Amino acid sequence: MTRSPWLFGSAVFLGALLLFLVEPISAKQLVPVLGGSAAVWITCLVFFQTALLVAYLCAHGMSTRPRWALYFASLVVAFISAVWWSVRGSIVVGDAAHPIFTVFAVLSTTIGLPFLMLGTTSPLMQVWWARLHQSAIPYRLFALSNLASLLALAVYPTVVEPQLTLQAQRVAWCCGFAVFASITGVLAWRARSAAQVTPAQNFAALEEDAPAPTVQKLMWVLLPMGAAMQLSAVTSYITANIAAIPLLWILPLAVYLLSIILAFEFPRLLPRSLIARFLIVMLAGLGYALSKQDVDWPLRVSISFFLIEAFIACLFCHSEAYRLRPRRASEATLFYLLFAAGGAMGAFVIGIAFPLLFRFNIDLVITCCFTAFLAFLVTFEDGWNSRLLWAVATAAMAVQIFWINIVNQRNTTVAVRNFYGALRVKQTFGFPGAILRTLTNGNVEHGTQIFGTDEQRHMPTSYYAEDSGVGLAIRMCCGTLPRNIGVIGLGAGTIAAYGRPGDRIQFYEINPAVEPIARNVFTYIRDSGAQVSVIAGDARTSLAAEPAQDFNVLVVDAFSGDAIPLHLLTTHALALYRRHLAPGGVIAFHISNRHVDLEPPIWVLANRAGMQSRIVTSYANDARGEFTATWMLVSDNSAFFAEPEVVAHSLPAAPNFSLRPWSDDFSSLLPVLRW
Repeated sequence: MTRSPWLFGSAVFLGALLLFLVEPISAKQLVPVLGGSAAVWITCLVFFQTALLVAYLCAHGMSTRPRWALYFASLVVAFISAVWWSVRGSIVVGDAAHPIFTVFAVLSTTIGLPFLMLGTTSPLMQVWWARLHQSAIPYRLFALSNLASLLALAVYPTVVEPQLTLQAQRVAWCCGFAVFASITGVLAWRARSAAQVTPAQNFAALEEDAPAPTVQKLMWVLLPMGAAMQLSAVTSYITANIAAIPLLWILPLAVYLLSIILAFEFPRLLPRSLIARFLIVMLAGLGYALSKQDVDWPLRVSISFFLIEAFIACLFCHSEAYRLRPRRASEATLFYLLFAAGGAMGAFVIGIAFPLLFRFNIDLVITCCFTAFLAFLVTFEDGWNSRLLWAVATAAMAVQIFWINIVNQRNTTVAVRNFYGALRVKQTFGFPGAILRTLTNGNVEHGTQIFGTDEQRHMPTSYYAEDSGVGLAIRMCCGTLPRNIGVIGLGAGTIAAYGRPGDRIQFYEINPAVEPIARNVFTYIRDSGAQVSVIAGDARTSLAAEPAQDFNVLVVDAFSGDAIPLHLLTTHALALYRRHLAPGGVIAFHISNRHVDLEPPIWVLANRAGMQSRIVTSYANDARGEFTATWMLVSDNSAFFAEPEVVAHSLPAAPNFSLRPWSDDFSSLLPVLRW
């Protein structure tokens, strides 16, 4: 028995490490179907929280009525499933039209059973430890599991992803799962032997503490639910309104896990009264920040503030959940089961329910109102001062919900929200002598149109000005001949302004809510002289299913702000684009980005394919509604790059021989982030 502590600690640590490594590995395989939307990760969080709930349910059943043969059989089948996944990869079922179903179907059929076995580890190990050693529940094992989870989040983007292909990641993960299954199998055998000597019923009879009351069990659900809502809402807000850098998706989850570690391992580190004071200050500050819809806060200030708020709120919820934990060992798995149920409910509310219920993204302010209400409930016995404070805070946040909703409706003609984001069309009268309509997704503008004179209405604006990279490519590609143009990403349909009689422009758009807005709210498409069509779904999937389109210009402009769909920037994607290009055709990549430098990876792709590349930067012109934009033109047509106007407006792309070309099996944003 002397080695049991090391075995228990190893099983818990390795199980949590593998659990949080498999999450980003499996989520990356969804990108080719669902694009680079931040909602992909949010929906994955819903699946992981739900799967963890099922795992804790299995652990609870295993602790109360052990089925040892079933457990050992499940461990073996899970290992076989992991081996199959590591060797064969994933078969993606579903499509972009049903994104939530696709996420759940792919993850369930690939990592479902291994994930469940990993998820049962922490609660089962604590119960088995208590029974083997006839001692209290070692809640610090839960903190250890979250420490391993935090380590996995730090290691994956910095070490694993930049060094290993997806295939190698799956194989390495499978080897780790084999070690985990071996350790867990040994401990399960020991626990089985101990159960025959001291049955669970006899062990429960030795407990002196009274069972937890129903109200206490209800808080085991509501408090983790509040923390999970904070995690999902803050993740959604900072990726939609501050910067949708994929690495930022990890930071709120890291903050969430850190709060669990501190709450369960160092409960006396911060006094309860101090955490409550921090929370009221952060909620007040967040309410003020959210009310300033048109204020552009510095990036570091914004991200730091929202992460600190999430940390304080999650720490408060998790600390209170730990304070209300059960004293009876027989209730340990029930505690974790209800804890996971709250986490799943919180992720579901933010990730699935709210996008269906609300046109605007007011998830975060609703979450903060719920957090204040939870504080009111758990501090109710502290006296009237505490009750009055949190009652006022809850009421104030409720008023803030209505206020922010009113602010969002100002100058808004259309607001639509779905899996792919919150689309909003703003109409302002400040443009000189005209009305300006702008399509936004969060704080990212996807196209504008000036409704003034006929010339203004037909003028390409925003990133698509005539002196921009895409403007040069379209104007200089074919002379007076009819042009065939493909565009990945519809937006407001601005590129249709370049259409002449005889031209053909074909858009590819993954978000089904965009096309009705582009056709009915903006007039670029219906005013265009070209024949315009829109293909729904992921562009790569659509292009792969079509015969060669012979595009003279193929525009790649599907980057939702800073959320980069990397599957559109791989060697496989470039080969597909070239199949659809006419001889001498040009690919125009829109690489305007505050946080990611896309020039090096595209240069590597072009250089490897034997193609030339040029950078075109155009600058803002407020009088014409034009933004500063950077485009990268790629082609094997030397004559195009020799055109005097192209030479005058472009620069050669900087060579980069150190960067590894991205493929469907390997990609990493870390080397190209603008630190």
